[in-house]
Amino acid sequence: MANKKIKITLVKSLIGSTEKQRRIAKALGFTKKDQTVEHENSAVIMGMVNAIPHLLKVAE
Repeated sequence: MANKKIKITLVKSLIGSTEKQRRIAKALGFTKKDQTVEHENSAVIMGMVNAIPHLLKVAE
């Protein structure tokens, strides 16, 4: 079974967010608002997404 790719978009600015949230966004590959990155759908990535769901939009 192949892992599916998911597209993650940073929809809110990181201004005012905590340092931990900024580090998670950077680890996902975000450098600016409205940027979209693509990752394999894995438990590690989904854990990071679930840590900052108010900043992201996820599409299959």
